[in-house]
Amino acid sequence: MTNELHTSNSPYLLQHAGNPVHWQVWNDETLQKAKALNKPILISVGYAACHWCHVMEKECFEDPAVAQVMNENFINIKVDREERPDIDQVYMSALQIMTNSGGWPMNIVALPDGRPFWGATYLKKEQWVSVLKQLGELYQNERDKVEDYASRLTEGIGVLNSLNPPADSDLPGKDLLHTAVQHWKQYMDQEYGGRKGAPKFMMPVNLNFMLAYTHLEKDEFTESHLETTLKKIAHGGVYDQLGGGFARYSTDNRWHIPHFEMMLYDNAQLLSVYALAYKKYKDPEYLSVIDGIHSFISRELTGPKGEFYSSLDADSLNEKGVQEEGAFYTWTEKELEELLGEDLEIFRTVFNINAKGYWENGRYVLFRSSDFGSIAADKGMDSTEFDELVKSMTGKLLSARSNRPHPGLDDKCLTSWNAMAITGLVNAFLATGENKYLETALRNITFLEQHMFSNDNSLLHSFRKGKAAISGFLEDYCFLIEAYILLYQAGCGENYLIRARDLCNYTLDNFFNEKHKMFGFTSKNEPGLINTPVEKSDNVIPASNSVMAHNLHTLGTIFGNTAYLNLSEAMLVRMKDDMRSYGYSHANWLHLALKFTYPAFEIAITGSNAMQHTLEIQKTYLPNVVVAHAEIPSNIPLLNGRFQNGKELFYVCRDQRCDLPVSDLSSCLKQVTNSSK
Repeated sequence: MTNELHTSNSPYLLQHAGNPVHWQVWNDETLQKAKALNKPILISVGYAACHWCHVMEKECFEDPAVAQVMNENFINIKVDREERPDIDQVYMSALQIMTNSGGWPMNIVALPDGRPFWGATYLKKEQWVSVLKQLGELYQNERDKVEDYASRLTEGIGVLNSLNPPADSDLPGKDLLHTAVQHWKQYMDQEYGGRKGAPKFMMPVNLNFMLAYTHLEKDEFTESHLETTLKKIAHGGVYDQLGGGFARYSTDNRWHIPHFEMMLYDNAQLLSVYALAYKKYKDPEYLSVIDGIHSFISRELTGPKGEFYSSLDADSLNEKGVQEEGAFYTWTEKELEELLGEDLEIFRTVFNINAKGYWENGRYVLFRSSDFGSIAADKGMDSTEFDELVKSMTGKLLSARSNRPHPGLDDKCLTSWNAMAITGLVNAFLATGENKYLETALRNITFLEQHMFSNDNSLLHSFRKGKAAISGFLEDYCFLIEAYILLYQAGCGENYLIRARDLCNYTLDNFFNEKHKMFGFTSKNEPGLINTPVEKSDNVIPASNSVMAHNLHTLGTIFGNTAYLNLSEAMLVRMKDDMRSYGYSHANWLHLALKFTYPAFEIAITGSNAMQHTLEIQKTYLPNVVVAHAEIPSNIPLLNGRFQNGKELFYVCRDQRCDLPVSDLSSCLKQVTNSSK
């Protein structure tokens, strides 16, 4: 047996293709080989931008002595968690049951049939070798005990996926929402934003919920926390103050020192967050963040066909030619002095080149203590003049940085993450009216439609170097449906709405699980793992089921489809116990509950200027409003029969029942405002 990873198309797997470990790819042939040889499987899961994955590779997987222990005792399988999120979810559930924690690299030892019996994340070489030898002996000498534990653990994974029916079929109401938020408040960091303690993740789905909740419900504590979070992460080292874009998370409690990997999915979602926040607060600083994220994605993560790549590595070569975390983004005082000259003193003040901004080894991570306007006022400078000075200083550093060795790029394109980026870009367009965001989104949707659909109109998950592969997962379908809906609402054509509905029907036919009354993460037609994941909890990325429930609600509203609406409601009801107890990890479900609990409206706009009026409405933050428009007669149920030649008409509706139409936008918005009280 030899290392087979050279046959893979995954950048992460190719990173390990030169290891002395006899890595195999996950497929039926490998699993059959394990059964034939009666060897346990060692499944090592990671991703290309993962710092600790690189550390463990260097310490363990590149060592011939360690590789010998692995090769003698196990069939070793490397998995890219981004290519195979289904495998990642199943075994992460096992790891969390065994250790009450998770992370990457994730290392699982399983029986030849895939049932796990041991797991851990990063281990030092001595620990790793010791554990593997013990596991090899355990498998040979106490097989019955191993089988018994693996069976019970696999049952536990099934229990995690299951949902107990709620005590009643009532929809969650304001009491549940208030209880969930009240419990959440004890974890809110009012000084720095985000969740108390460290590490700190931005959690875009939670910020989106808070934007909507504080719009519909007066809650000064939560709104203050939201605004603090939005400001602090934009000022922090977790945001690239030179080139835009967010790192994955902060290692400290004040957003200063990030783990430097830059992921498409974080930036895609935060693009939506800041676009919606700009709609709500009209803070010009949020415009700057929107533009910064777009610049980062365009500069670092965009391919020649408009596709979006997955991530940038945390590590890059330092000045000594050694791989080092953060080397690309950090600065010594000497480097800054050479580049900025006499401007260094004001740069110190703006970006904390002082004890606050110091990291390690003589290097600084740039972050801001306040907005530019406040600093300009303190310095007695005109704000426009100050902004130009900052732009000049950061431009010099960005230009110099571009000559450094770049972090590694994971250049695979994932349907789900690309669709999230489309949603973020369209939200940016709707908030700002700037066409560059919509143009980037339309180029990407063209790429997805040309390359990520199979002949039977099912989706593919991953694309790299001209080759699309791996059947689509629920996340691919739900995020693309969401993107299609928003493209329609941005005036890009009714055809996108029809595609959203058709893809929704395909998802219902191929992913819906009658037993759980939820959608399985993998298609019914795909070979099964030891358990079919049912993604319910919202994390850094919202659960694919919560996104589908939102999609069903929106499409059900526009198409008057009661089956969609009823299913969305039923899914929400099944989640209400978890929402009440664990609101922090069910924020997208709580967001959906707002649509059932507070007044929700449909606005139907018809007439020759319907699209223009729609775009005007979308500049206002209206979380519980669905807008449909037609410039010609339409068969879409919300619009059907409402077009009159020569007239601009605005219908405000609730549950498909509409008030008499009005003929101007301000009267329409006044109806919504008055009906919300």
